[in-house]
Amino acid sequence: MEFLDKDELCFPKLINTSCKKSMQLHSENIFIYVLLSCISFVTITLNLLVIISISHFRQLHTPTNLLLLSLAVSDLLVGQLLMPFQITLLGGCWYFGNFMCVVVKYNCFIFTSASVGNMVLISADRYVAICDPLHYQTKVTNSRIKICVCACWACSVFYTGVILTDFFKDPDRYNSCVGECVLLVDFMIQAFDLVITFFGPIMLITILYMRVFVVAVSQARALRSHVASVTLQGSVPVTAKKSERKAATALGVVVLVFLICFCPYFYSVLAGQDYPFGKEISDFGLWLLFCNSCINPLIYTFFYPWFRNSVRLIVTFQIFQPDSCDANIMK
Repeated sequence: MEFLDKDELCFPKLINTSCKKSMQLHSENIFIYVLLSCISFVTITLNLLVIISISHFRQLHTPTNLLLLSLAVSDLLVGQLLMPFQITLLGGCWYFGNFMCVVVKYNCFIFTSASVGNMVLISADRYVAICDPLHYQTKVTNSRIKICVCACWACSVFYTGVILTDFFKDPDRYNSCVGECVLLVDFMIQAFDLVITFFGPIMLITILYMRVFVVAVSQARALRSHVASVTLQGSVPVTAKKSERKAATALGVVVLVFLICFCPYFYSVLAGQDYPFGKEISDFGLWLLFCNSCINPLIYTFFYPWFRNSVRLIVTFQIFQPDSCDANIMK
């Protein structure tokens, strides 16, 4: 085998056991590395701005924004802890050993399930706000939302630990050569995971938002038909309902984009990699899932004036001024 170029191996010293590097054009590699690195940087930056905004400004300490904060944390961790390692795998080699392989795979499952849980909580929050607005403030409080968010993350950590127990015991069981980080899950566990983290939440989210849509449409029709007879006393809840419907629209876009980004990934998991272009579709689905973490803050920028105002205060360092946390950024 003297004709083989040693540069083709992940570990040239292990000629008989090392994995081979992916054979791609150098220029293509550079473009892909730069593009995905930029996506990772933008994901980290935008979600960090969301976290700072909601954490710093007291005016944003609402139940809905606490859910967005939890989602931004999971998105930030995706950009900071998952994307860089996945970029290194483009060359076909894993250089970080079995321990880091376990950590990265474990985090991937945790962040994915936590994101799904956050989306379910966001849908439930909008459902109560639109369908039961009179009792929203009493039913949905900051303390209850904090408990739900903590429970969501705790369940994600515990659930992932259970389904990956065998992988923890023998992380290199499915590696065919040195320089791989492969995770294969038993079919029954994989089917159970698809139901728990994909089909079940999607059905619940769809049902909740269908109900929200029906109620929002009926409210809009009622407001248009009675707008002439609305008194000053009744104008306050009308404004509140409009605000809640606007928030429901924005968060509905977040949920829709979430479903679009997650479906290809779970489709590739369901279909496996034995069908034509299986590996390419799987990689595309995974990166589309990761890109969802970058898209969410862009949606906030488009729909939420408070986010644009808070970013302006952050980038101009006005948040370091006394009492900046009490600034009015909802204008």
